[in-house]
Amino acid sequence: MPEYVQDGVVDCGITGLDLVHEREAAVEELLRLGFGACTLEAAVPEESAVQALDDLDGLCAATVYPRLTGRLLAERSIAVKLIEVTGSVEVAPRLGLADAIVDLVSSGSTLRTNGLRSVGVLFSSEAVLVGRRRGDGRAPRLARILRSVVDARRTRYLMLNAPESALDAICELVPGSRAPSIVPLAEPGMVAVHALVPAADVWSLLPRLEAAGGSSILLLPVERMLA
Repeated sequence: MPEYVQDGVVDCGITGLDLVHEREAAVEELLRLGFGACTLEAAVPEESAVQALDDLDGLCAATVYPRLTGRLLAERSIAVKLIEVTGSVEVAPRLGLADAIVDLVSSGSTLRTNGLRSVGVLFSSEAVLVGRRRGDGRAPRLARILRSVVDARRTRYLMLNAPESALDAICELVPGSRAPSIVPLAEPGMVAVHALVPAADVWSLLPRLEAAGGSSILLLPVERMLA
């Protein structure tokens, strides 16, 4: 996919950030999409004496990502002989082809199944939208549309009632995108607070809001969000 975008076969595409860097494609990263997260890690057999990335110096490693791995190890001044392989790189140490491997890891189950353990993370990857560096502007427009969805999925719309005396404490907890919206209620001394909050923080935030004086708390999904 990176090469298709680079060569103008398509205006934009979705691919792994790891592939963009491995292929050294002349594309523009438009948006990180928040799925397909994984890490490029070095791993060795369980019985290996290697305990950290620095211990790989002078050894041999098999990988599907020789260019990216080579650059990342060189940045750490670690000299490793890299063997490019395709397919199941995890079997390379068992076959005597390499002392270690460098491969993408998500859960780590494949490493454990093959008797391997990680000794360090070299690179973090996820799905990204990429476009041509000198495109006609359509790819950035698409990126803006997709960003509204990605940002919305990471956000919840919070509404709650609170006494005016509790506003300072509540506003410290929910700053919102810039500041919470405060709406006076019919009951004297009471206000409604509306704010955008990170979805990942919701369950730790709710008890603190209650303790600060919040009540009638509502959380709603956000369909689109243009920051």
